[in-house]
This record gives sequence, structure tokens and C-alpha cells, in this order.
Amino acid sequence: VQLQASGGGLVQAGGSLRLSCAASEDSFGDYTMGWFRQAPGKDREFVAAIHWNFINTYYTDSVKDRFTISRDNAKNTVYLRMNDLKPEDTAVYYCAATSKTSYSTALGYSYWGQGTQVTVSS
Repeated sequence: VQLQASGGGLVQAGGSLRLSCAASEDSFGDYTMGWFRQAPGKDREFVAAIHWNFINTYYTDSVKDRFTISRDNAKNTVYLRMNDLKPEDTAVYYCAATSKTSYSTALGYSYWGQGTQVTVSS
């Protein structure tokens, strides 16, 4: 599965962005999709994930109530809507796909997109 992330950019604190991640295969619907981020000098961290069944979604505590993950299997695309952005959200954001049950660890994901930069100014 090839993943192409887009939608990053520069935004002021309090602003919003929507990231998109398009998958190359129709089997996209079989995968749990996740978003991770990596700030300079830091480890890659889990942000959000959505199960293939659309029902189960997961978020790291720091983004709950601000970020929303969703997917459109007809378009083979997963989205990350980010509201009330903070300077600490600045990072390269990566989408990833996994067929495993573990969703919050990077090692559990088999396929990765190239990353899209999100910069939040104060």
C-alpha cells in the first residue's frame, strides 16, 4: 500500500488544518489507519487512529477534543482535522496503515506515507 499525505502548512495558534492521506489500493478498507508526528529531536509519537470498521477511534491525550480522525473508504482516504492548533503541535505528520490490532505503536504499522509538515506559530 502506498500512502500520500498532504495538507500541512503554516498556521497561527488557534487555527485549523485538515490533513489527508490517500492510499493506492482498494484494500485500504481492510486497514486500521493512523497518524503519527515527529518534532525535531523527538521520537515519533502516536496521534490518532481509526479502525477499519469506522467505529473505533483512538487519540493521544494531548489532542483529544481538538483533533478528529475520519476516513472515506470510497476514496481510499483518511483525514485528520486539527482544530485549536498549538505551537507544540508543530511536527512532521505521517499517516500509516496496519492490519494488526495494535494501533498506538509505530512498530505495528507496515506502511507509511512520506510526511507533511505542520508548523504552528505563536
